[in-house]
Amino acid sequence: MLGLIVASSSSWADVYKYTAPDGKVYYTDRPEHKKYKLIIRSKPKGYQASFKYLKMNKKKYTPLIEEAATKHGIDPKLVHAVIYAESAYNSTAVSSAGAVGLMQLMPGTAQQYGALNRKDPKQNIFAGTQYLKYLLDLFNDDLRLSIAAYNAGENAVKKYNNKIPPYPETQKYVKEVLRLYQKSKG
Repeated sequence: MLGLIVASSSSWADVYKYTAPDGKVYYTDRPEHKKYKLIIRSKPKGYQASFKYLKMNKKKYTPLIEEAATKHGIDPKLVHAVIYAESAYNSTAVSSAGAVGLMQLMPGTAQQYGALNRKDPKQNIFAGTQYLKYLLDLFNDDLRLSIAAYNAGENAVKKYNNKIPPYPETQKYVKEVLRLYQKSKG
């Protein structure tokens, strides 16, 4: 069944998992109830097309990224790596799961960290950076766990005893963000 999940992720569909009380495991791209958990999140619409404007957009948003990173005490290069992986610097990116903007904020996270308008680049960057700082604090500056939590949620990391969840998409995401971050450090 895992092979089917990996194959389906290349078609850019979110995949949800539900374990029934009898132990049966169900996978779907259309959850029927809230007990389904997102395990593979698709890239936002327009992600590939965003690469055409990546350099220009990176330059455009760098001052905001540096300001937010300084305010929240995070390496701006880490914020850049997350934004690159999340949206390829496309401020209008929207995922099929409803994540929006440069840092792909879900409504609850945006609200919790003060982004009243998730589509506003400044609000999105500041809220996403503050959330990333919260995760770094929560996981004692463990980059791998913090990045995994940014992708899969902090409860998923906790559920797996403070390890990267065994979701292929999350494991790939952690490797990609760490690769981008290390590359930016020279």
